[in-house]
Amino acid sequence: MPDSIPQRFSDLAALRRSVAAWRQAGERVVLVPTMGALHAGHLALVAEARRIGRRTVASIFVNPTQFGPNEDFSRYPRDLETDLGLLGRAGADAAWTPAVGTMYPPGFATRIEVAGLTEGLCGPFRPGHFSGVATVVTKLLNQVRPDVALFGEKDFQQLRVIQQAVSDLDLDVEIRGVPTVREPDGLALSSRNRYLSATERAVAPNLHGVLTEIAAAARGGAAVAGPINAGQAALEAAGFQVQYLAVCDARTLAPVERVAGPARVLVAAFLGRTRLIDNLAV
Repeated sequence: MPDSIPQRFSDLAALRRSVAAWRQAGERVVLVPTMGALHAGHLALVAEARRIGRRTVASIFVNPTQFGPNEDFSRYPRDLETDLGLLGRAGADAAWTPAVGTMYPPGFATRIEVAGLTEGLCGPFRPGHFSGVATVVTKLLNQVRPDVALFGEKDFQQLRVIQQAVSDLDLDVEIRGVPTVREPDGLALSSRNRYLSATERAVAPNLHGVLTEIAAAARGGAAVAGPINAGQAALEAAGFQVQYLAVCDARTLAPVERVAGPARVLVAAFLGRTRLIDNLAV
């Protein structure tokens, strides 16, 4: 297992020179975009990147444009040295760690908007979030110029938005989703899990339990309204404040009454001050 600090780049020209040399040598480059605060879910993305490519670049950038004014940008966990050590042990070749001024220099005036996919689920609760995501990811893809970029399926709406933007803008990169990594009790790994108190952490796996029950009912051909209502009641009884709980078409993210093809059951809920999201394939 590799165990060295990856080459760190904070200068775009230097990063591009290295990536260009790799590609000239015929080496496949894979990008793993992150906001740092790395956990086993991120490291699973790096492991997949090493499996499918020759060179792995992980970006670490806490993107201000995807946070709302009352969200947790200022307290979002940051520990660059620990993150670099984890990336080294996981075998990443390079870490792209741009400053905010590099990503958004004075006079920056462009944002990417993806219609349709952003109008439901997290969209109404986080206005501007997906525009910030689509803009920063497009910049990262143009900066690193990878052959493939990997994203975790836990943020399934984000994954679909990025796939749509890449398709619409004819970007020459493959976007792949990687299955969610979970704790033994089912809780999806997230950098925000560290916000949970011990009591909240004990309650949090109920989210996965409810998704599992709804997915099982939906696979059996049942109308989803009843299982959704029962699941929301169970979550609220456990102490969650549910923003949405829905079964949606896996491609369009439009809600469905019954599952007739690939679908996802998706949820966002607050547990105390911590907003948790999760989803399961149906």
